[in-house]
Amino acid sequence: MERYIKEILTSQVYAVARETPLEQAPSLSARLENRVLLKREDLQPVFSFKLRGAYNRISGLSDAERARGVIAASAGNHAQGVALAARKLGIRSLIVMPKTTPDIKVQAVRDLGGDVVLHGSSYDDASSHAVRLAEERGMSFIHPYDDRQVIAGQGTVAMEILRQHSGELHALFVPVGGGGLIAGMAAYVKSLRPDIKVIGVEPDDAPSMHHALARGERVCLEQVGIFADGVAVRQVGKEPFRIARRCVDEVILVSTDEICAAIKDIFDDTRSIAEPAGALAVAGIKKYVQREGVKGRDVVGVLSGANMNFDRLRHVAERAELGEQREALFGVTIPERPGSFRQFCSVIGLRSITEFNYRYSDPDAAHVFVGVQMESGETNRGELAARLQEAGYPVVDLTDNEMAKMHVRYMVGGHGRQVEHELLYRFEFPERPGALLRFLTRMGQNWNISMFHYRNHGADFGRILVGIQVPPLEREAFARFLDELGYTCREESGNPAYELFLR
Repeated sequence: MERYIKEILTSQVYAVARETPLEQAPSLSARLENRVLLKREDLQPVFSFKLRGAYNRISGLSDAERARGVIAASAGNHAQGVALAARKLGIRSLIVMPKTTPDIKVQAVRDLGGDVVLHGSSYDDASSHAVRLAEERGMSFIHPYDDRQVIAGQGTVAMEILRQHSGELHALFVPVGGGGLIAGMAAYVKSLRPDIKVIGVEPDDAPSMHHALARGERVCLEQVGIFADGVAVRQVGKEPFRIARRCVDEVILVSTDEICAAIKDIFDDTRSIAEPAGALAVAGIKKYVQREGVKGRDVVGVLSGANMNFDRLRHVAERAELGEQREALFGVTIPERPGSFRQFCSVIGLRSITEFNYRYSDPDAAHVFVGVQMESGETNRGELAARLQEAGYPVVDLTDNEMAKMHVRYMVGGHGRQVEHELLYRFEFPERPGALLRFLTRMGQNWNISMFHYRNHGADFGRILVGIQVPPLEREAFARFLDELGYTCREESGNPAYELFLR
């Protein structure tokens, strides 16, 4: 550990890296009743801490090694660090990246002057290919985490934190992939301030360090999830594991939903968007505080990266409310008769309905997929389910059902083969609490709703696709009803998508 202290203190990272701020997250601090501080590594030139270790390693190469160039394997952030460091030093760089790497990271490497080879579907595939290329071409392989100089470069994050923070510090929360960041930080912190807890955070579908520490030896996972692609590593490095066994207090596992909720928390406090791996520390802080019940302490989370693909934001927004336990999903059976939707909504009350999906399939019972905004936590969710059951509605809680969240919510529908005289309309109405109930109340009990699809997307206007059974002799009365309703609407009964998939 003494050698690491010296290497960290003499690291050459500041030729490319900047000392990032340690900022308080005011909203999150107030909610957790602890002072939550974020180490803003997302503000680095490549939007990640990875350039620290990459530059520290490459700057130590001999002239002969520099002439042959460097090669690395990475899902993105290490790649950008290597490409930037190599460009700064006038060295050629070749980066092997998994084919699953987000486009934003691939293009960023190219923009920094690195040559890119896409190979395999995981970091391990890319790494094996990079090692082969390094041997064939005589290039220096720059490992993303299992290298002393890389670890020392990442350790400068902890050096800055201890310099920036005065007074008692309860714990540091650090994202863990291969282990280079937490190894460097833990070696530095535990040597100088052994009273500070060093806690790693991993996705529960990529728990390589968690399992390794539990078993006392490195493990190789059969597969890892790729949502948090920056930490999707099947096996931690030898040197990071050696240090972690001595210096890391524990590793917390968090779910995809909890990561999404953490991304939202970070955005609320900083107006920046962390990538999934970058938000791990905040997700870990929330889970730790809830588990331990600590209050009034200072805790630091490393916001390690912000290389987020724009198209992932839809998934993040969809799952953030679930991760914060602010939304509950239920499968509810209600009677199939006019007015039953309105009665069901009246039982829910003025809570905001976030989702309401239904398609007619049975003359007696309607199966509804419904999302409801929660005030806080599990107790609130259980109380609502109990209230619905007391009102005579069979209820299945789907909030933690991965298949329901990922697939079924989008599949509710299908052909209405027994539906007669159906008209299909799209409606828009002002989005506010109780708006859906008011819509159903205005519709009354005159016509049967045979299909209903609604999802709150946070816009000013709610959008509903609704099928209504209106016999030909009642079409004129229905037209008057629409005029009186006053909502913007458009008939879609002739839409080819309706003909193909819903009629």
